[in-house]
Amino acid sequence: MDLDSALRAQVARATGRAVDDAPVTKLKGDASNRSYYRVGTPPDSYVLMVMPPEGSKRSEEASKGDPPKELPFVNVHRYLERLGVRVPRILRYDEPAGIMVLEDLGDLTFEAALKEIPKEELYGRAVALLARLRARAEREQDPSCLAFTRAFDEDLYDWELHHFREWGLEVWSGKQPTPAERERLDQIFRRIARELAAAPRGFTHRDYQSRNIMVKDGELVVIDFQDALQGPRQYDLVALLRDSYVELERPFVDAMLDRYIAEFAEHSGERIEPRGFKAFFDLLTVQRKLKDAGRFEYIHRVKGNPGFLVSIPASLRYVKAALDTQPELNDLREIVAKYVPELA
Repeated sequence: MDLDSALRAQVARATGRAVDDAPVTKLKGDASNRSYYRVGTPPDSYVLMVMPPEGSKRSEEASKGDPPKELPFVNVHRYLERLGVRVPRILRYDEPAGIMVLEDLGDLTFEAALKEIPKEELYGRAVALLARLRARAEREQDPSCLAFTRAFDEDLYDWELHHFREWGLEVWSGKQPTPAERERLDQIFRRIARELAAAPRGFTHRDYQSRNIMVKDGELVVIDFQDALQGPRQYDLVALLRDSYVELERPFVDAMLDRYIAEFAEHSGERIEPRGFKAFFDLLTVQRKLKDAGRFEYIHRVKGNPGFLVSIPASLRYVKAALDTQPELNDLREIVAKYVPELA
Protein backbone atom coordinates (compact mmCIF):
# COMPACT_ATOMS: atom_id res chain seq x y z
CA MET A 1 0.00 0.00 0.00
CA ASP A 2 1.39 3.44 -0.93
CA LEU A 3 1.70 6.14 1.73
CA ASP A 4 -1.35 8.16 0.64
CA SER A 5 -3.56 5.08 0.78
CA ALA A 6 -2.12 4.09 4.16
CA LEU A 7 -2.87 7.55 5.54
CA ARG A 8 -6.43 7.52 4.21
CA ALA A 9 -6.92 4.06 5.73
CA GLN A 10 -5.79 5.38 9.14
CA VAL A 11 -8.34 8.21 8.94
CA ALA A 12 -11.06 5.73 7.95
CA ARG A 13 -10.27 3.59 10.99
CA ALA A 14 -10.20 6.64 13.26
CA THR A 15 -13.49 8.09 12.02
CA GLY A 16 -15.44 5.04 10.85
CA ARG A 17 -15.99 6.46 7.37
CA ALA A 18 -14.18 6.01 4.08
CA VAL A 19 -12.09 8.88 2.73
CA ASP A 20 -10.87 7.20 -0.44
CA ASP A 21 -10.87 10.38 -2.51
CA ALA A 22 -9.56 12.78 0.15
CA PRO A 23 -6.51 14.76 -0.97
CA VAL A 24 -3.26 14.14 0.94
CA THR A 25 -0.94 17.11 1.44
CA LYS A 26 2.46 17.03 3.11
CA LEU A 27 2.75 19.86 5.63
CA LYS A 28 5.84 21.96 6.11
CA GLY A 29 7.98 20.53 8.88
CA ASP A 30 10.45 22.20 11.21
CA ALA A 31 13.51 20.51 12.70
CA SER A 32 11.71 17.32 13.72
CA ASN A 33 12.32 13.83 12.35
CA ARG A 34 8.55 13.37 12.25
CA SER A 35 6.52 14.11 9.11
CA TYR A 36 3.03 15.59 9.01
CA TYR A 37 0.29 15.19 6.41
CA ARG A 38 -3.19 16.66 6.01
CA VAL A 39 -5.84 14.26 4.76
CA GLY A 40 -8.94 15.99 3.45
CA THR A 41 -9.82 19.64 2.94
CA PRO A 42 -10.47 21.92 5.94
CA PRO A 43 -12.72 21.98 7.83
CA ASP A 44 -13.25 18.28 6.97
CA SER A 45 -9.64 17.24 7.42
CA TYR A 46 -7.21 15.51 9.76
CA VAL A 47 -3.49 15.79 10.44
CA LEU A 48 -1.41 12.63 10.57
CA MET A 49 1.92 12.40 12.34
CA VAL A 50 4.25 9.85 10.75
CA MET A 51 7.13 8.80 12.95
CA PRO A 52 10.52 7.46 11.82
CA PRO A 53 10.78 3.67 11.86
CA GLU A 54 13.40 3.68 14.61
CA GLY A 55 13.83 5.85 17.66
CA SER A 56 10.39 7.47 17.69
CA LYS A 57 10.28 7.28 21.50
CA ARG A 58 13.66 8.90 22.09
CA SER A 59 13.78 12.67 22.47
CA GLU A 60 15.42 14.58 19.64
CA GLU A 61 16.68 17.01 22.27
CA ALA A 62 19.60 16.06 24.50
CA SER A 63 18.41 13.91 27.40
CA LYS A 64 19.59 11.15 29.69
CA GLY A 65 18.46 7.58 30.18
CA ASP A 66 16.96 4.87 28.02
CA PRO A 67 14.15 5.54 25.55
CA PRO A 68 10.77 5.55 27.37
CA LYS A 69 8.39 2.63 27.02
CA GLU A 70 5.52 4.89 25.92
CA LEU A 71 5.55 7.48 23.14
CA PRO A 72 6.38 10.78 24.91
CA PHE A 73 3.76 12.70 22.92
CA VAL A 74 1.02 10.39 24.19
CA ASN A 75 2.35 10.31 27.73
CA VAL A 76 2.70 14.09 28.18
CA HIS A 77 -0.53 14.71 26.24
CA ARG A 78 -2.45 12.70 28.84
CA TYR A 79 -1.01 14.77 31.69
CA LEU A 80 -1.69 18.12 30.01
CA GLU A 81 -5.27 17.11 29.25
CA ARG A 82 -5.75 16.23 32.89
CA LEU A 83 -4.51 19.70 33.85
CA GLY A 84 -7.06 21.27 31.52
CA VAL A 85 -4.56 22.50 28.92
CA ARG A 86 -5.94 22.58 25.37
CA VAL A 87 -3.88 20.16 23.27
CA PRO A 88 -4.67 18.54 19.90
CA ARG A 89 -7.12 15.66 20.16
CA ILE A 90 -5.70 12.22 19.36
CA LEU A 91 -8.19 10.23 17.29
CA ARG A 92 -6.06 7.14 16.72
CA TYR A 93 -2.53 5.94 17.35
CA ASP A 94 -1.31 2.94 15.37
CA GLU A 95 1.94 2.21 17.20
CA PRO A 96 3.18 -0.63 14.93
CA ALA A 97 2.70 1.60 11.87
CA GLY A 98 4.13 4.66 13.63
CA ILE A 99 1.15 6.79 12.53
CA MET A 100 -1.09 9.02 14.65
CA VAL A 101 -4.33 10.68 13.54
CA LEU A 102 -4.87 14.09 15.13
CA GLU A 103 -7.49 16.78 14.88
CA ASP A 104 -6.58 19.42 12.30
CA LEU A 105 -5.79 22.64 14.14
CA GLY A 106 -5.51 24.62 10.91
CA ASP A 107 -2.56 26.75 9.90
CA LEU A 108 -2.86 29.74 12.22
CA THR A 109 0.16 29.65 14.51
CA PHE A 110 0.64 32.11 17.36
CA GLU A 111 3.33 33.73 15.19
CA ALA A 112 0.90 34.24 12.30
CA ALA A 113 -1.92 35.34 14.60
CA LEU A 114 0.20 38.31 15.73
CA LYS A 115 -0.70 39.91 12.39
CA GLU A 116 -4.39 39.78 13.31
CA ILE A 117 -4.52 40.05 17.11
CA PRO A 118 -2.84 42.77 19.23
CA LYS A 119 0.35 41.40 20.76
CA GLU A 120 -0.69 42.63 24.23
CA GLU A 121 -3.77 40.43 24.08
CA LEU A 122 -2.11 37.38 22.54
CA TYR A 123 1.00 37.35 24.72
CA GLY A 124 -1.09 38.18 27.78
CA ARG A 125 -3.16 35.06 27.16
CA ALA A 126 -0.11 32.87 26.49
CA VAL A 127 1.63 34.08 29.66
CA ALA A 128 -1.55 33.60 31.74
CA LEU A 129 -1.93 30.07 30.34
CA LEU A 130 1.67 29.29 31.23
CA ALA A 131 1.27 30.60 34.78
CA ARG A 132 -1.90 28.52 35.32
CA LEU A 133 -0.21 25.43 33.89
CA ARG A 134 2.87 25.84 36.06
CA ALA A 135 0.93 26.53 39.25
CA ARG A 136 -1.31 23.53 38.77
CA ALA A 137 1.56 21.25 37.73
CA GLU A 138 3.47 22.16 40.88
CA ARG A 139 0.42 21.12 42.93
CA GLU A 140 -0.43 18.01 40.91
CA GLN A 141 2.82 16.23 40.22
CA ASP A 142 2.58 12.90 38.43
CA PRO A 143 5.49 10.43 38.52
CA SER A 144 3.90 8.50 35.63
CA CYS A 145 4.37 11.53 33.36
CA LEU A 146 7.75 11.48 31.63
CA ALA A 147 8.21 15.18 32.33
CA PHE A 148 8.68 14.27 36.01
CA THR A 149 11.39 11.70 35.29
CA ARG A 150 13.90 13.95 33.50
CA ALA A 151 15.26 17.39 34.21
CA PHE A 152 17.45 20.28 33.24
CA ASP A 153 20.36 19.35 35.47
CA GLU A 154 23.89 20.70 35.51
CA ASP A 155 25.11 18.26 32.87
CA LEU A 156 22.33 19.10 30.42
CA TYR A 157 22.82 22.85 30.71
CA ASP A 158 26.56 22.35 30.28
CA TRP A 159 26.07 20.09 27.25
CA GLU A 160 23.88 22.70 25.57
CA LEU A 161 26.45 25.44 26.16
CA HIS A 162 29.12 23.26 24.59
CA HIS A 163 26.71 22.57 21.72
CA PHE A 164 26.91 26.31 21.08
CA ARG A 165 30.71 26.26 21.40
CA GLU A 166 30.98 23.48 18.84
CA TRP A 167 28.43 24.69 16.27
CA GLY A 168 27.71 28.34 17.00
CA LEU A 169 31.30 29.36 17.69
CA GLU A 170 33.78 26.89 16.17
CA VAL A 171 31.92 25.64 13.08
CA TRP A 172 30.25 29.00 12.44
CA SER A 173 33.49 31.02 12.69
CA GLY A 174 35.75 28.35 11.27
CA LYS A 175 38.16 28.92 14.15
CA GLN A 176 39.12 27.09 17.32
CA PRO A 177 39.55 28.74 20.73
CA THR A 178 43.06 28.46 22.11
CA PRO A 179 43.67 25.73 24.71
CA ALA A 180 43.64 28.37 27.44
CA GLU A 181 40.36 29.83 26.15
CA ARG A 182 38.83 26.38 25.88
CA GLU A 183 39.79 25.61 29.49
CA ARG A 184 38.32 28.92 30.62
CA LEU A 185 35.10 28.28 28.66
CA ASP A 186 34.78 24.87 30.32
CA GLN A 187 34.95 26.56 33.71
CA ILE A 188 32.53 29.35 32.82
CA PHE A 189 29.99 26.98 31.25
CA ARG A 190 30.10 24.72 34.28
CA ARG A 191 29.63 27.74 36.57
CA ILE A 192 26.57 28.88 34.62
CA ALA A 193 25.17 25.35 34.48
CA ARG A 194 25.62 24.93 38.23
CA GLU A 195 23.79 28.18 39.01
CA LEU A 196 20.89 27.38 36.67
CA ALA A 197 20.57 23.81 37.94
CA ALA A 198 20.32 25.01 41.55
CA ALA A 199 16.94 26.67 40.90
CA PRO A 200 13.74 24.84 41.95
CA ARG A 201 12.26 22.77 39.12
CA GLY A 202 8.80 21.96 37.89
CA PHE A 203 6.91 21.00 34.72
CA THR A 204 8.52 22.75 31.75
CA HIS A 205 7.28 22.51 28.14
CA ARG A 206 10.86 23.18 26.92
CA ASP A 207 9.90 24.94 23.67
CA TYR A 208 6.87 27.10 24.48
CA GLN A 209 7.23 29.56 21.60
CA SER A 210 5.25 31.17 18.78
CA ARG A 211 5.38 28.18 16.42
CA ASN A 212 4.35 25.68 19.09
CA ILE A 213 1.10 27.40 20.01
CA MET A 214 -1.79 27.24 17.56
CA VAL A 215 -4.86 29.47 17.50
CA LYS A 216 -8.08 27.64 16.67
CA ASP A 217 -11.55 29.10 17.12
CA GLY A 218 -10.04 31.72 19.40
CA GLU A 219 -8.38 29.12 21.66
CA LEU A 220 -4.66 28.73 22.27
CA VAL A 221 -3.68 25.11 21.62
CA VAL A 222 -0.29 23.88 22.85
CA ILE A 223 1.69 21.48 20.64
CA ASP A 224 5.20 19.95 20.46
CA PHE A 225 5.31 19.16 24.17
CA GLN A 226 6.84 15.67 23.94
CA ASP A 227 10.23 16.84 25.29
CA ALA A 228 8.76 18.30 28.51
CA LEU A 229 10.90 17.94 31.62
CA GLN A 230 11.65 19.56 34.98
CA GLY A 231 13.06 23.07 34.78
CA PRO A 232 12.91 26.53 36.39
CA ARG A 233 9.79 28.68 36.13
CA GLN A 234 11.55 31.15 33.85
CA TYR A 235 12.49 28.59 31.19
CA ASP A 236 9.26 28.59 29.20
CA LEU A 237 9.09 32.37 29.59
CA VAL A 238 12.49 32.67 27.93
CA ALA A 239 11.26 30.44 25.09
CA LEU A 240 8.17 32.62 24.60
CA LEU A 241 9.45 36.14 25.27
CA ARG A 242 12.94 35.65 23.83
CA ASP A 243 11.60 33.73 20.84
CA SER A 244 14.05 33.62 17.92
CA TYR A 245 11.13 34.02 15.48
CA VAL A 246 9.43 37.08 17.02
CA GLU A 247 11.54 39.83 18.60
CA LEU A 248 10.04 41.84 21.46
CA GLU A 249 11.20 45.06 23.09
CA ARG A 250 12.42 44.81 26.68
CA PRO A 251 9.70 47.03 28.22
CA PHE A 252 7.07 44.70 26.74
CA VAL A 253 8.97 41.65 28.01
CA ASP A 254 9.09 43.16 31.50
CA ALA A 255 5.34 43.83 31.36
CA MET A 256 4.71 40.20 30.42
CA LEU A 257 6.99 38.95 33.20
CA ASP A 258 4.99 41.10 35.62
CA ARG A 259 1.80 39.58 34.20
CA TYR A 260 3.16 36.08 34.79
CA ILE A 261 4.14 36.91 38.37
CA ALA A 262 0.65 38.29 39.07
CA GLU A 263 -1.11 35.33 37.43
CA PHE A 264 1.09 32.82 39.22
CA ALA A 265 0.35 34.46 42.56
CA GLU A 266 -3.37 34.32 41.82
CA HIS A 267 -3.30 30.60 41.03
CA SER A 268 -0.69 29.44 43.54
CA GLY A 269 -0.90 31.93 46.40
CA GLU A 270 2.87 32.42 46.13
CA ARG A 271 4.31 35.89 45.57
CA ILE A 272 7.46 35.97 43.44
CA GLU A 273 10.08 38.67 44.04
CA PRO A 274 10.32 40.39 40.61
CA ARG A 275 13.91 41.62 40.62
CA GLY A 276 15.57 38.25 41.27
CA PHE A 277 13.08 36.52 38.99
CA LYS A 278 14.03 38.80 36.09
CA ALA A 279 17.76 38.53 36.77
CA PHE A 280 17.50 34.74 36.56
CA PHE A 281 15.41 35.15 33.38
CA ASP A 282 18.34 37.05 31.85
CA LEU A 283 20.92 34.46 32.92
CA LEU A 284 18.73 31.72 31.47
CA THR A 285 18.38 33.77 28.28
CA VAL A 286 22.15 33.66 27.81
CA GLN A 287 22.19 29.87 28.11
CA ARG A 288 19.08 29.14 26.04
CA LYS A 289 19.78 31.52 23.17
CA LEU A 290 23.43 30.48 22.87
CA LYS A 291 22.15 26.93 22.62
CA ASP A 292 19.59 27.97 19.98
CA ALA A 293 22.22 29.73 17.85
CA GLY A 294 24.37 26.61 17.90
CA ARG A 295 21.39 24.35 17.29
CA PHE A 296 20.30 26.29 14.22
CA GLU A 297 23.78 25.92 12.72
CA TYR A 298 23.76 22.21 13.62
CA ILE A 299 20.38 21.71 11.90
CA HIS A 300 21.79 23.40 8.81
CA ARG A 301 25.04 21.44 8.69
CA VAL A 302 23.92 18.02 9.91
CA LYS A 303 20.25 17.82 8.92
CA GLY A 304 20.63 19.81 5.71
CA ASN A 305 17.95 22.30 6.73
CA PRO A 306 19.09 25.94 6.35
CA GLY A 307 15.67 27.34 7.25
CA PHE A 308 16.68 28.32 10.78
CA LEU A 309 19.84 30.25 9.87
CA VAL A 310 17.76 33.41 9.50
CA SER A 311 16.92 33.19 13.22
CA ILE A 312 20.53 33.15 14.45
CA PRO A 313 20.93 36.96 14.47
CA ALA A 314 17.88 37.41 16.74
CA SER A 315 19.19 34.72 19.08
CA LEU A 316 22.53 36.51 19.34
CA ARG A 317 20.87 39.89 19.89
CA TYR A 318 19.02 38.39 22.85
CA VAL A 319 22.29 37.02 24.25
CA LYS A 320 23.99 40.39 23.82
CA ALA A 321 21.17 42.22 25.60
CA ALA A 322 21.14 39.68 28.42
CA LEU A 323 24.94 39.86 28.81
CA ASP A 324 24.59 43.62 29.24
CA THR A 325 22.65 42.89 32.46
CA GLN A 326 25.13 40.26 33.69
CA PRO A 327 28.52 41.90 34.40
CA GLU A 328 29.63 38.71 36.14
CA LEU A 329 29.65 37.10 32.67
CA ASN A 330 32.16 39.57 31.19
CA ASP A 331 34.72 36.73 31.15
CA LEU A 332 32.39 34.74 28.88
CA ARG A 333 31.79 37.72 26.60
CA GLU A 334 35.51 38.44 26.31
CA ILE A 335 36.17 35.01 24.82
CA VAL A 336 33.07 34.38 22.67
CA ALA A 337 33.05 37.88 21.15
CA LYS A 338 36.42 37.11 19.52
CA TYR A 339 34.69 34.45 17.44
CA VAL A 340 31.12 35.77 17.37
CA PRO A 341 31.51 39.57 16.95
CA GLU A 342 27.75 40.10 17.34
CA LEU A 343 28.21 39.51 21.07
CA ALA A 344 30.85 42.19 21.58
